[in-house]
Amino acid sequence: MDLNVEEYTGPHRDLDWSFREADDSEALIDAYIDSGRLWVARAAGGVIIGHLHAVPREGEVWEVTNTAVVESQRGRGAGRALLERAIAEARTVGVRRLILATATADVGNLRFYQRCGFRMTRVVQDVFTPANGYPSGLEIDGVPLRDQVWFERLL
Repeated sequence: MDLNVEEYTGPHRDLDWSFREADDSEALIDAYIDSGRLWVARAAGGVIIGHLHAVPREGEVWEVTNTAVVESQRGRGAGRALLERAIAEARTVGVRRLILATATADVGNLRFYQRCGFRMTRVVQDVFTPANGYPSGLEIDGVPLRDQVWFERLL
């Protein structure tokens, strides 16, 4: 795949459609979208097919708060290229650890992050609820969306 990964310098909200690919909570997206750094993957012709958003946290830690690749382009290396770019940038500025969370119901994401060198650190129950801005009844491949798993990768 002909792919270019670059830092996005425009307003992050220009890509809110892509943030919604990975997060169903408008309230949570609204809380973090304007912070941190944002990289995009562009296919041939310059079309944005995915993004990765990372926010500095306490100490030498960045949290990957949102990453997505449009469905038609998944499984072709864009997600890994975005993650590798964020890791390289993090190392450049002295970040020692990346953290991120995903749904326990999303087996594809669980496998992907482990293949990219991340380790599970904890599970938080009942994150994906209406109280946290998520619609009720969400499922991933027939598995109810309830709990969240946290990962880390030491750099």
